Amino acid sequence: MTDELNEIHSYDVVIIGAGGAGLRAAIEARSLGCTVAIVCKSLLGKAHTVMAEGGIAAALGNVWKEDNWKVHFRDTMRGGKMLNNYRMAELHAKEAPERVLELEEWGALFDRTKDGLILQRDFGGHKYARLAHVGDRTGLELIRTLQQKATSMDIDVFMECKIVKLLKDSSGAVAGALGFWRNSGEFVLFKGKSFILAAGGIGKSWKFTSNSWESTGDGHALAALAGADLIDMEFVQFHPTGMVWPLSVRGLLVTEGVRGDGGILKNSLGKRFMFDYIPEMFAKETADSEEEGDRWYDDKANNRRPPELLPRDEVARSINSEVKAGRGSPHGGVFLDIASRRSPEYIKRRLPSMYHQFKELADVDITKTPMEIGPTCHYVMGGVRVDPDTAASTLEGLFAAGEVAGGMHGSNRLGGNSLSDLVVFGKRAGEHAAKRALGISKEVQIEEAEINLALSEALAPFNRSDGENPFTVQHEIQETMQNLVGIIRNQSELEQAQVEIEKLKTRVSQAGATISSRRFNSAWHTALDLISMITVSESVAKSALIRKESRGGHTREDYPKPDPEFGKINHVVRISNKEMSVVAEPLPQMTPELAEIFKDDVK
Repeated sequence: MTDELNEIHSYDVVIIGAGGAGLRAAIEARSLGCTVAIVCKSLLGKAHTVMAEGGIAAALGNVWKEDNWKVHFRDTMRGGKMLNNYRMAELHAKEAPERVLELEEWGALFDRTKDGLILQRDFGGHKYARLAHVGDRTGLELIRTLQQKATSMDIDVFMECKIVKLLKDSSGAVAGALGFWRNSGEFVLFKGKSFILAAGGIGKSWKFTSNSWESTGDGHALAALAGADLIDMEFVQFHPTGMVWPLSVRGLLVTEGVRGDGGILKNSLGKRFMFDYIPEMFAKETADSEEEGDRWYDDKANNRRPPELLPRDEVARSINSEVKAGRGSPHGGVFLDIASRRSPEYIKRRLPSMYHQFKELADVDITKTPMEIGPTCHYVMGGVRVDPDTAASTLEGLFAAGEVAGGMHGSNRLGGNSLSDLVVFGKRAGEHAAKRALGISKEVQIEEAEINLALSEALAPFNRSDGENPFTVQHEIQETMQNLVGIIRNQSELEQAQVEIEKLKTRVSQAGATISSRRFNSAWHTALDLISMITVSESVAKSALIRKESRGGHTREDYPKPDPEFGKINHVVRISNKEMSVVAEPLPQMTPELAEIFKDDVK
C-alpha cells in the first residue's frame, strides 16, 4: 500500500493551516532555527482570518489612556461568562499590544489617530475603544503582513493539500501527517518532530455560516481521532450580523464595525429593539432621544455604550427573538441601519468593504438603505485542549493555536479577540513546538502498518462507488445541526440530534466516490470532509445536551439561566476505540491576584 505514497517530506515543525495562527507560528519556529512547512487545504491568503474585518483587540491605550491589560482581561473573562481558561486570557491581554506593534513593525498599515498613533474603535463587550483596525479589512491586512514576513524566511508552503490523518511513532507521539493533493489525488506524507494545528473552525457543519468551504472541522477532528482532548465544544458563536439576502450569499459576514461606527438595529416596525434586551446585570439610563442613541446601558464600571454593542451572544439572541416574534425583515432577519446615522462619505471611508459587498452582491446602497442581516454560524469557542503557556495539546508532539484551540474565549468570544488570539498563541505554539523539535536528535520513525492503515481509510470511498452520495449526506448534516443544534436549543431537539447523528455516522461510513479517478474528484474530497464534519457535530451535540443551562454561545430555552454549578466545569470530549465520551472536569482556579480584578462585580 505504501507504493501509493508519491512524496515524503521531513521537517522539524509541520504546521497544518495557513491563517493568522499558522503563519505566526511558522515565523516563530523558523526564527528559532527550525525547518518549517506550512500545509494548507486551500490557497495561501484564503484563510478564514480575512473574514475578521473589524479589528484586532489590544489594550494599547491610544484612544483611552485608562485602558490596560487588566481591563482587557476582565472584559474577556466576563464576555466568556468566566468559563475561560484564566491563564490564556491573562497571557492574551498582556501580550496582545506587543503582537500588534510587531505587526506594525512588519508593515501593517493601521488607521491612525490625528497624533499618528494606531487608531482604535469600539466593539461589543469591550469597555474602551480597543480595536486596532485597517478600515473594515483588518484580517486581510494581518494575513498580508504575516504572509509577506513568512515567505521571506525560507518557509516551505504546500497549498491545496488536505490532511486526512495524524500518524504516531512507537511512543505514541505525533510524528506524521498523511495528506493528498486536491488536484491530482496523489498522496503525500509529512514527517515532523512537532506538529501545530492551526486549521480554523467548524462552521460548515451548519446550513448558514460565514465560514468558507474549507471550515469542515478538520483540525478538531484530526486531534480528537488521534487521541487528543477537545474542550467546550457546546459553545458555538453565531455572529449577530450576516447577510440574509440574496440566498447565494446568505451568512456572509457583516462586520461588527458597522455597529461600532454607529449602526443601529431595527425590526420590521421600525423600532430600535435592542433596548428591550439589555440583561438584568446592566442598568439602564433613559434620555430624551432614544433614536439618537442617548439611552445607554451601564456595565457597573462607569461605562456607557449603545446596546447594539452588547456581547455578540446577547445581540444574536435578541435578533433571533425578534424574528421568532414575527417582527423580522422580509427575508428572515432584521435591519441594520447606518445610513440614517452617518454621512455617505463617512460610511465609504470607514466601511469600504461593506459598501461594496452590499452594492455588488445585493444591489443595496448602505449609505441610503438599511441592510438585512441575521445570525450566522461564525466561530467555535471550543477546540483542542492546550496548555496555556506552551499551546501543547494533551497528545505528545501536537500543539494547537487559533480557532482550533479551546479555552481562551470561554463560552463566548468578544469581537476583535480572535485576531489577537491568533498572533499571541500562534507565537507561543511556534516557540514551544520549535523547542521540542530542537531537543530531538533522532530521525522520526513511523511504522509502515500505520501508514498503510491511513492510506486504506482514505481510499475507502472508492470501494463504495454505489454508496451514499456524499453531497446529500453533507446537506443533511448541515440541516440537522441548523435545526436541532442551532442558536436556541432544548432537550427534545438535542436528543433527536443524537439519534440523527448516529444515523448520519453510518451514512458517512457508506459515502462513496462517484468516479474512479482521483483527479479533481470533489465527491471523494467531500466524502473525507464528512468524517471531520460528523465528528465535530457529534461533539457539539453531546456537549450541548449535558450542559443544562444557558451561558454565552450555548442557549437552552428549557434552562434559560446560567447555573452556578455548570460555571465551575468544562466539558472534555475524548474519543477512544471509536467511541466518543464527554466528561466534566473542574475549571482551573484563578489566582487571588487576578480574582481581585473582579471584586467589584455585581453578583
